[in-house]
Amino acid sequence: MRTEKLFIGGEWVEPHGGHYEVVDPASEEIVGLAPEASRVQVHEAAAAARDAFDAWSRTKPEERAAILDRAADIMARDADANTVLAQAETGATTGTARGMQVAVGVSRFKRYARGAMEPVEQALPPQINEAGPMGRAGVFGAVAVRRPVGVVTCITSYNNPWANPAGKVAPALAMGNTVLVKPAPQDPLSVYAMARALEEAGVPPGVVNVVTGSAPAVGAAAVDSPDVDMVSFTGSTAVGQAIGEVCGKSLKRQLMELGGKGAALVLDDADLDSAVMGIGTTFAFYSGQICTAPTRVLAQRGIYEQLIEKLTGYLAFMKVGDPRAKGTVVGPVISAAHRDRVESYIELGRKEGARVVAGGERPSGPGLERGFYVAPTLLADCTNDMRVVREEIFGPVVVVVPFDDEEEGVALANDSDYGLLDYVWSGDVARAFRIAARLRAGGVGINTVGRNMEAPFGGFKKSGVGRDVGSYALHAYSETQAVVWPG
Repeated sequence: MRTEKLFIGGEWVEPHGGHYEVVDPASEEIVGLAPEASRVQVHEAAAAARDAFDAWSRTKPEERAAILDRAADIMARDADANTVLAQAETGATTGTARGMQVAVGVSRFKRYARGAMEPVEQALPPQINEAGPMGRAGVFGAVAVRRPVGVVTCITSYNNPWANPAGKVAPALAMGNTVLVKPAPQDPLSVYAMARALEEAGVPPGVVNVVTGSAPAVGAAAVDSPDVDMVSFTGSTAVGQAIGEVCGKSLKRQLMELGGKGAALVLDDADLDSAVMGIGTTFAFYSGQICTAPTRVLAQRGIYEQLIEKLTGYLAFMKVGDPRAKGTVVGPVISAAHRDRVESYIELGRKEGARVVAGGERPSGPGLERGFYVAPTLLADCTNDMRVVREEIFGPVVVVVPFDDEEEGVALANDSDYGLLDYVWSGDVARAFRIAARLRAGGVGINTVGRNMEAPFGGFKKSGVGRDVGSYALHAYSETQAVVWPG
């Protein structure tokens, strides 16, 4: 049980609005008390970041790298405690909290400690200019140089309170920006632990600031502050659109990773066991609370029933329960409100005519009397006009739509408001690559749901704006300046 303070200008500050409870989704017990910042305090945090920017942006890359590297070591040193905390406030299974949350957060700080040392200059070919109104004839050299943007507001998602903030904060700091971090209200305590690691690592006052609140007004203040130059947001498309309106009025930079409804095209020559393993991650990781999940399965008719049968069999081995218990595969969703939302979509699917092949009922039994559990659910015989097919459910629910030929499969995949990550399963790799080129998505997995953590990440359409991950994140958190001189 911990009671947190805001982190503003290098000081731990009492919140004006008191505290609110952070609840364990598995037990419904109180994990800790998070501070409720006022609008004034959020703007003070942005101002502190502004005051710290000039000095931090001029530090040597080696200094920034050393601080990020030390912070990573401190997070790794405290990995056991950080795992317990992450699990308590997210309901993630032990393996997910340790390996997919805390460990990925550490690795991202390590990656961007190296990233701080990457060259920021790109030499351009010289240009020969004749004499004219702009001056005498000459040969002009030029370089394109990446400069820090300034103050970056980082608004993070609730499904991964270590990896997601680390993927924003670390590259932003590596490039010489200062940050105002506003974690998701459901699980902000891990981000305060991250801030303590950065403080211990020697980050100067004001370079990192953390504010929280259960009210939307806190996030709004973190976006509309006149001291903020850029907003990096991960979350729903609806909130992203609202943030975009504010940023558009003042021309602030944006990096948006929004909703997803990943299409998984399973062709009649696919390895069905491989496809089932990939699709099954929807149920296992974060209880389906992951925007990259292959939640919209498009199955060619030749293998449609066989795929349904294999997915049903796979679900039988997915133990739902206490995420701390050995053997648990599917833990709770983040809150009672979200559980109700997911269950309402399952009921909507029934009304729309989908066949509930597995799941569909709230799980019950010993140890499930409390907690926000949703049974992994498989909806078959769906059509692309159903809301359960078109809208992001963000829970352990997979919908399956049949298709006849490749043309129809591609058309169905692209008939979506979203375009984050799609997938193709086929025994013909050349065919899979050909299909991938036609998919309107920021990424395509071919016979895998695995990720290359140097590959650009982001979405088409309503799934986002911009790209990050690897060196792409360093570009995302920088502006390009042209420097020209006479030869």
